Amino acid sequence: MRIQIMGAGALGSLMGALIQLSGFEVVFVGRGMQLEALKKGLKISGLLNAELKVKAEALPQNADITFFLVKAYDTEDAAKILSECDAGIVCSLQNGIGNAEVLAKYFDEVVMGVTSYAANLVEYGHVMFAGKGYTYIGNWVGNGAEEVASVFKKSGIHVEVVGDIERRIWLKAAINAVINPITALCRVRNGKIIENFDLNVLAKKLAKECENVLKKMGYEFKVYDEVKKVAEMTAMNRSSMLQDVIKGKKTEIDYINGVFVKKAAELGLESTANEIVWRLIRAYGDS
Repeated sequence: MRIQIMGAGALGSLMGALIQLSGFEVVFVGRGMQLEALKKGLKISGLLNAELKVKAEALPQNADITFFLVKAYDTEDAAKILSECDAGIVCSLQNGIGNAEVLAKYFDEVVMGVTSYAANLVEYGHVMFAGKGYTYIGNWVGNGAEEVASVFKKSGIHVEVVGDIERRIWLKAAINAVINPITALCRVRNGKIIENFDLNVLAKKLAKECENVLKKMGYEFKVYDEVKKVAEMTAMNRSSMLQDVIKGKKTEIDYINGVFVKKAAELGLESTANEIVWRLIRAYGDS
């Protein structure tokens, strides 16, 4: 079985490494300096120490399963490119809202997923495995979830196939809407959201606004409780948004807090805290 990682950044490279170490053939599709580094090898540190020779490519290949981990703002372009080959089952583990609808336009087998596994890019070609967590996947188009889960299980990745993956995508977006902008704006690791009083006050305000949106949508969650749980599990992790801001890269803020601001307006709800961090990140990180 051939596995492909479409978007071999920090998390993509970690997932690919865990899968390759369990005996699967894995293709890592990347770009820029990360691609050039992967051609020389992949180093994993943190919760796992390993050095691997990997197959790194600039363009996607035919595969049985393709794990899709590009940034949300690149989903459409990457999906178009991927659709030119036989990608097999496409499983997204991306952040943000709206990825599933885009992938469903291009592929007959789409599995959506959320994960709290944490990975930091120490330098190009070197990824720190910063935290184990949960991975939930569910069918979006077709019935490929069990096959994807089998690969995860053989690779030692904690996974559960669920029937409510859309609900879990919105919950993950809510958790990200709290953790990501705070850590990015204040340049702190995830655990500081719990440890620092002032950041914790802001976290609770963001969480409550997201919770109100989800409640109106019919999803009942105690968002802050979930944020606390994830922040504690990944206390030493640098969020993906913090990593992007440090590197001066575009962030996924429009697909996370931006979505909650727009949804709140649509539902007649307040989203002041979310709008403030959304606009600050857009001005600071995306200018």
